[in-house]
Amino acid sequence: MNQRRGNWKPAAMQDNDPVGMKLVSFFKEAKLHLQMQGHEDAAFYFEQCEDWLREGKSLTKESTIKILGL
Repeated sequence: MNQRRGNWKPAAMQDNDPVGMKLVSFFKEAKLHLQMQGHEDAAFYFEQCEDWLREGKSLTKESTIKILGL
């Protein structure tokens, strides 16, 4: 058989990462509470952080600038 192996990479958000999931849950809850209080701008940034983590990206000093759009 002359077929090469396919590439494999793990899913973006792994189930065995309780710290990551807690962090995603924190950003999600914060976003919801901010929206209920009428703080739409702040809620938007928490949603950006939530999306960033769900995509499997890590939080670093450099990523903070990208997440906030600065």
